[in-house]
Amino acid sequence: LLAGGPDVRVFPDQPLTDVQAEALAALTARRAAREPLQYIAGSWAFMDLTLAVGPGVLIPRQDTELAAELAIAAARRAGPAPRVADLCSGTGALALAVATHVPGARVTAVELSPQAFAYLERNNAAYGSPLALVRGDALAFSPAPGSFEVIVSNPPYVTAAEYAALEPELYAEPKMALVPPGGEEDGLLFYRALAPLCLRALAPGGSLIFEAGDTQGPAVRDICLSAGFARAEVHRDLAGNPRAIWCQKASD
Repeated sequence: LLAGGPDVRVFPDQPLTDVQAEALAALTARRAAREPLQYIAGSWAFMDLTLAVGPGVLIPRQDTELAAELAIAAARRAGPAPRVADLCSGTGALALAVATHVPGARVTAVELSPQAFAYLERNNAAYGSPLALVRGDALAFSPAPGSFEVIVSNPPYVTAAEYAALEPELYAEPKMALVPPGGEEDGLLFYRALAPLCLRALAPGGSLIFEAGDTQGPAVRDICLSAGFARAEVHRDLAGNPRAIWCQKASD
């Protein structure tokens, strides 16, 4: 972040140049104003990826790595060239995690926001453009039946009440990536809409993986079972929260 002199990480005792001191003051002012550190840095780590981030796109978080790991495992089980879709893709974190860890995977990333889509394009290009990008609404997702072996999604799930109590940094991120349309009380709109759509879009035996809020896992599991999935399991993140839901369509 600080240009114009020796790298302060290599030479921590080296006095800052005037250019570096001015840059540091500007960066400090932005952080003091509660701008997210990730936006200030311009990139952030997700698993073994480094993704461009900035205003207009959801910041990748470690919590989401659980959904990525489940999607990677499901894609590997699906065969040598699994067809995978990532709905509400944002930076492309989930889609790129699968594409880079499952050679041969054919991954489609769907994102509605034009600001987020620009970051999706940039990150896809940085990793050799392994993704097929679709600018569109996940709630209108309607591929032909049996189009995918794996579908993964980290949809908006923050309730209106939760949103009102967030730390200031969270308000810098796009509200549409956090709160479902209408701000419904339980935050489950996307799961109710996507579960039946994904069931139709999956091949027999295919997997659907959702990320959910800290307390939503059991409810999302029940939504998926009610939609017709044969199996649904809640997986806990490193903090012990029921963070990701893996579902499987019946094989026949």
